[in-house]
Amino acid sequence: MTVVGPFGLSVRDQALEADVQAGLAAVEAGLLDATKSEVPFITEAAQHLVSAGGKRFRPLLVMLASQFGDPDAPGVVPSAVVVELTHLATLYHDDVMDEADVRRGVDSANTRWGNSVAVLTGDFLFARASHILADLGPEAVRIQAEAFERLVTGQILETAGPRDGRDPVDHYMDVLGGKTGSLVAVSGRFGALMAGADESVVDILTQYGERLGIAFQLADDVLDIASDSHESGKTPGTDLREGIPTLPVLHLRARAAAGGSPEDKELVELLDGDLADDARLAEALRRLRAHPALEQARRDTVRYAQEARATLAPLPECYAKAALEELCDAVVHRAG
Repeated sequence: MTVVGPFGLSVRDQALEADVQAGLAAVEAGLLDATKSEVPFITEAAQHLVSAGGKRFRPLLVMLASQFGDPDAPGVVPSAVVVELTHLATLYHDDVMDEADVRRGVDSANTRWGNSVAVLTGDFLFARASHILADLGPEAVRIQAEAFERLVTGQILETAGPRDGRDPVDHYMDVLGGKTGSLVAVSGRFGALMAGADESVVDILTQYGERLGIAFQLADDVLDIASDSHESGKTPGTDLREGIPTLPVLHLRARAAAGGSPEDKELVELLDGDLADDARLAEALRRLRAHPALEQARRDTVRYAQEARATLAPLPECYAKAALEELCDAVVHRAG
């Protein structure tokens, strides 16, 4: 049993391990190649987050999904490069919107070079992803375009906020389905599709990716409050400071609005205040870490991970399926 990929995923079969390791190595080489430019400064900016590492969660899912067909099919690795480039591009843009200082344990691109360079670098990565995608055929282009539309729609919905009368938690889950679930779903879909898997298998792995992606983001919500910067590679409380709604905060607000305790209402007032002050942010984090809303968000994370796992039931028993099931467990552990 060997540990590979994000979260210390255990692979129990040598052949599967070799395929996954080789695939991820090829993806890494593809990312470096795709982020090179004739302009040295563009190369430096585009490779900034590639070099910082990351979990490569989406490429790993592509590799595991490809095991249900031919994992050596020529479109598998390029499709994994496409989804990771797209993900990286969104990180450059997210950090500008969030005014984040740290990403993956290093200075964010906007901190290092300014907002304009960060936005344009994200655009450069989108362009390179599209260039690779064009060689994968019109169906792949359509799939990626639909996912990208969902991703952007999710971001716009988050920015606009829920319409009057809409439950904020329901609205937030729609946001996550677009912002995170869509691209993780495409990872499962591309892996199976490019490997020539049966249509029913492609559908199962698409649905699995959607649910796992939402669970993954919910775990991030928990980590934004519960972790330190060493653990998450991101400044704790970044979302809190920027007023970005996350599930623990939404649960807190719902409790306070439904006649919660005076402590609930005091904490909401603290979150609505100026969290640019480090002491106020630290106090908000301390109180949220001890609040039932955080545990409620953990339970929601577990539920979505369990739904993702249940989706896999029709697939034949094999080492790849076991690894996909373990990914669900790893996401839950991450939020624990």
